[in-house]
Parts: sequence; C-alpha cells; structure tokens
Amino acid sequence: MREEDAKDLLKRMLNAAIAAADPAAVLARHLPEKPTGRCIVVGAGKSAAAMARAVERAWPDVDLSGVVVTRYGHAIETDRIVVREASHPVPDEAGHRAAAEILALAQSAGPDDLVLALISGGGSALMTLPVPPLTLNGKMQVNRLLLASGLTIEDMNKVRRRLSLVKGGGLARAAAPAGLVTLAISDVPGDDPAAIASGPTVPDPTASEDLSHLVAKLGPNLPDAARELLLRPAQPQADFAPDYRMIATPQMSLEAAAEIARKAGVTPLLLGDALEGEASQLGIAMAGIARAAAAHGTPVRPPAVVLSGGETTVTIGDRKPGRGGRNTEFLLSLAVALDGHPGIHALAADTDGIDGTEDAAGAIIAPDTLFQAENAGLKPRDFLDDHDSYSLFDGIDALIRTGPTLTNVNDFRAILIA
Repeated sequence: MREEDAKDLLKRMLNAAIAAADPAAVLARHLPEKPTGRCIVVGAGKSAAAMARAVERAWPDVDLSGVVVTRYGHAIETDRIVVREASHPVPDEAGHRAAAEILALAQSAGPDDLVLALISGGGSALMTLPVPPLTLNGKMQVNRLLLASGLTIEDMNKVRRRLSLVKGGGLARAAAPAGLVTLAISDVPGDDPAAIASGPTVPDPTASEDLSHLVAKLGPNLPDAARELLLRPAQPQADFAPDYRMIATPQMSLEAAAEIARKAGVTPLLLGDALEGEASQLGIAMAGIARAAAAHGTPVRPPAVVLSGGETTVTIGDRKPGRGGRNTEFLLSLAVALDGHPGIHALAADTDGIDGTEDAAGAIIAPDTLFQAENAGLKPRDFLDDHDSYSLFDGIDALIRTGPTLTNVNDFRAILIA
C-alpha cells in the first residue's frame, strides 16, 4: 500500500468515527415523548451546543428554553437554548456561573415539566459548582493536581463527584419533581453514566467509599477544604432510577471505522473501547502487537488495522512538561518502539478535535517518521522524555488539525499493517 493511500485510509476511518457520534445525525431518535408542559434543556460538555441545536431542530413545536455550557470555541448558533462557554480542562469563573444558572433552572421545573439533560465529555470541568467551603480557586487547584496525578479517569471522577453540588446526581436531585431524561454521548471506558461528566443525573456509586488513598496520591498541595470534604464520612443519599439514554459511544465509532476498513479490503481488529494506562506504555505494547501481525499474521493477518479507544494518562510529575496530549505521546512512543518498521502507519486523535490543550486532534506516523524527525534536528526519545510530542510532530508536519468536532467519544487509535 502506498504511503498516500495508507494515510488517506487512516483519515477516512477517523472521519467515520467522528461522524458516527454527530448529534445532528443520532440525537433525534433518542428523544422521549414531547412534554405537555415546558421543556427545560440543561447540559454540559464539548458536544453540548451541537446537542442543543439538534434538540431545537427535532422539536420545533415544543416550548423549549434552557442553558448549556461548552468549551471555549465549541459554541454554535442556537435559537431558543442559550449556549455558554467556559474553560476546559481547568474550570474558570464562566463555568462556575453557568453551573449555578443550570442548577437554578433545574430547580425551577414543576411536576408537569420535562428537564432534558444533554451530557457529554468535558462536562465535569465545564459545569463547576464546588461544595462549600471549597472555593472555585480551590477547585481549580484540585483539577490541576488531578491532571498531573496519573490517576485513572475512574478515580478522578470519584474526587470530582465528592466535591460538587451538581455532579454525582446533584442536578437530578435539583430537578425533582419534574420529569428528567438524560441524553448522553459517552467519552469514558465502559460507558458508565456515573463517569460521563462525573454523573450529574445519576446516583454516585462511590458516595460512601473511603477516598483517603486518593487524598494521599494528590499530595500536600491539595487545598485543606478539599481534603476535609474527601475525608468526611459520606452523607446518606436518596436513591433514584434515572431515565438515561446513550446516543453515541466509543464502540459505535470504532465499528463505523471498521466498516471503512472492510470496504477498503483491510481486516479490522477491534481491541476494545476502554484501553487505559500510561500513553507511552500503551504505545510500546501496541508496537508489539503490530510487529507480531506483520511478522506472523497474529493476532490478525495483514492487510489489517488494529483499532482501539479509551482514555490513557500522561503522568507529568514535578518536571515542567513540553507541549502535547495523550494521543501524540502515544504515537511518539509507538514510533520509537517500531523504529521505522516498514509497512506500519498509525493515527491517534481525540474525537473532540483537541488533544490535551493544543490546537491539534492528534497526529499520524509512517515508517519514516523517526528519519524525518532526526533529519529536522529533532531527537524523538528526548521529546518523549520531555512530554513534548506536539512539538516534534509539528516540526515534521504530521499533526492532524480538525478543529472542534462538536462531539466527543474519547480517543481513537488506528494502526495499519499493510
């Protein structure tokens, strides 16, 4: 397979994965019956604005109002639902105000009203309303510690739910006695509703769990108010049965990409939508799988593509990091481990269009990636050690820039063995 063809196929698979999670295409069929009273729309996440517009187009004759909050640069025009923008991944005052506005709207709903919650990845940082005495500045410090901690997304969400008035079912409790329906786009391993945006409309399954080990992991810079809340004995919570509807998931997107591969005569191998762990270590493991396929035809015979999703982590520690996200770090580790192996190309990207905090969704590698880097005076292993993968791929014009996709089903990884 020519290099141009390999790269084109990888990009077409990414595009198919993103399209499978487009709210404009998938949301309407998951809507409940139209309400007899008002429909109050609330929500948070990187796809919140696109989901709001999809609701407006599906229900032109329904009395709609509401507020959703999305990441800066992810807003789009809507007619009846107000779209706010805020910071991600570290919260800011705009997200704090939006969360208070959303909570007040939910509390205003009456028994004949429908509260429609639109939840997608990123909502945890975007809809921030900390439990007193924790302040917004304290919550921002907690988020910075979480992002540098190397904790799994599951453990991060345990902390976030415990510190929030809206997460862990807080939004649902505010909406009672109105009817509540949640439409969600999953960005988490296993599609756990309690983990998507830290579960604002579902009960907190870890409400009574001892979190002292996570407090220790976050270290001495954890604000005192957060430490007190995380170590405080759990308060009893009223249980409830949420109406929670998943409209798009990572697995659906992987299957859409797999269909593109089949049509191109390439066998897809889906490793799952819930791969976690250190991005650089996953790169090494995936290199081993790709080498085995190329040499022995196991676990899949070429031409083939190994597809996976999930959310890896990058543990920074105390050193000052370079630029990059978990997808470019994965790819740089993969390229180093493959060491120019012929016939293997790969792409990794965040389906929201933003890998970490940079302006790229991810990157693409080819057998000559290391040669290109070294020819440009860049030492790949040094950039990997410095967590500066973005800079290396930018230096060899290998970044993928999609702009905000207005959806988010987490990471997409494809390794093509020709």
